[in-house]
Amino acid sequence: MSHQLVIVLDFGGQYNQLIARRVRECGVYCEVKPYTTPLEELKAMAPIGFIFTGGPNSVYEEKAPHVDPAIFELGIPVLGICYGCQLMAHTLGGKVAPAQDDTAREYGKTETYYDTSCALFKGLPEKGVSWMSHSDYMEKVPEGFALTAHSDHCPNVAIADEKRGFYGVQYHPEVNHTEYGIAMIRNFLYQVCGAVGDWSMGDYKRTAIAAIREKVGSGKVLLALSGGVDSSVCAALLAEAIGEQLTCVFVDHGLMRKNEGDEVEAAFSKWAMNFVRVDAEARFLGKLAGVTEPERKRKIIGEEFIRVFEEESKKIGKVDFLAQGTIYPDVIESGAGDAAVIKSHHNVGGLPDYVDFKEIIEPLRLLFKDEVRQLGRELGLPEYLVTRQPFPGPGLAIRIIGEITKAKADTLRDADAIYREEIAAAGLDKSINQYFAVLTNSRSVGVMGDGRTYDYTLALRAVTTSDFMTADWARIPYDVLDKISVRVVNEVPGINRICYDITSKPPATIEWE
Repeated sequence: MSHQLVIVLDFGGQYNQLIARRVRECGVYCEVKPYTTPLEELKAMAPIGFIFTGGPNSVYEEKAPHVDPAIFELGIPVLGICYGCQLMAHTLGGKVAPAQDDTAREYGKTETYYDTSCALFKGLPEKGVSWMSHSDYMEKVPEGFALTAHSDHCPNVAIADEKRGFYGVQYHPEVNHTEYGIAMIRNFLYQVCGAVGDWSMGDYKRTAIAAIREKVGSGKVLLALSGGVDSSVCAALLAEAIGEQLTCVFVDHGLMRKNEGDEVEAAFSKWAMNFVRVDAEARFLGKLAGVTEPERKRKIIGEEFIRVFEEESKKIGKVDFLAQGTIYPDVIESGAGDAAVIKSHHNVGGLPDYVDFKEIIEPLRLLFKDEVRQLGRELGLPEYLVTRQPFPGPGLAIRIIGEITKAKADTLRDADAIYREEIAAAGLDKSINQYFAVLTNSRSVGVMGDGRTYDYTLALRAVTTSDFMTADWARIPYDVLDKISVRVVNEVPGINRICYDITSKPPATIEWE
């Protein structure tokens, strides 16, 4: 089954896959391609529109990413976002220059005024908040373009050549902070590109199953099953596609949450799949002994995971493919192409150079967390698995700051369990998208009874988010925080101080490491 296609050309910004997610939310299929993709290849895909993403470069720099100018002669609409807008202006005869003062340089939430006669802003209010992030500005707009949005400081926040279907915005309509941003993307898709909306997660499920069957053939697949949302949905998708050709291996690395290993095994014990649980706590803790640097932790855990899978594959016979529940945020934050590395995920940037499998397959690689949950429902997974709290592959290793020991892991397990119990008891578990405890490497003086203590500080983290690309800290009521603090300090030896993290993403990440 063929679908209308929009191509998102990637210039290395951190929100690029979020643009793709927004397009799919609007019912239009899209693919992300690097800006280096040859024009003939792009033409052969027959897209109804292009979206140029943001990026960290300045278009006037010698080594800045560019496109073949002939892309503007194809008669296909283009929406340029941030760097993509400036690239369009630069390529078509305008001039982009570094801002000389704060009048042209804009960051964060900015009140913006829209020309609603422009197709991009049709049906929207004339004023709204947009999310800016640019230090360059369009000193000269290309011939044929009109100014269609402005702010108090910048006259050319958006430009348009409506005859040719070219639109550019200096802000990021794809992020939640931009009011009406999704409506603008929808207008581009439906008003400009002529989209009909022929894409859904049901379609994704069917095409993904067909693609898995074609790739795997009669081969065997080994899946790393953590019991989290991503790996569970991946397991269900693979099971529906290839059935008994799939073996799921759950590596209990000793860095799971309290009782989680037993819960994962119980959850999958009734499933018609090959389930193998490997007790590897001593092995992982041994490899991590003395390691304090976050990236090294991730790399060590990533490689050790692979080695365990290789060993298990030999026990069950020849295995051709390793499957992983990698999703879009993992890929973005591990860095790709010109994108900056935020952190390496154990199932992306943490892979060793040599892997003893024919190929790695990642059927969820194009999906964001909420899309993964939606796909899980399409596959008939129980709601308790679909809505399970996110948990990183490296587990508590990246929630213990500094050196990892079994004693620290046990301490954090107990404290985190209390935190999660009280959040659920307060009825906040459905409104907070992710919450967990972090055992810091900071120790401080305290008093318990008549004695002096010198114990660890526990940090509590809780965020609200729809896409895990941006997140705001959750406003947990003081009485709930107080109850958590009292319980942890009284019930968990080794902790005498509790802090609550009130930093949003960005500038912070959701996890501490």
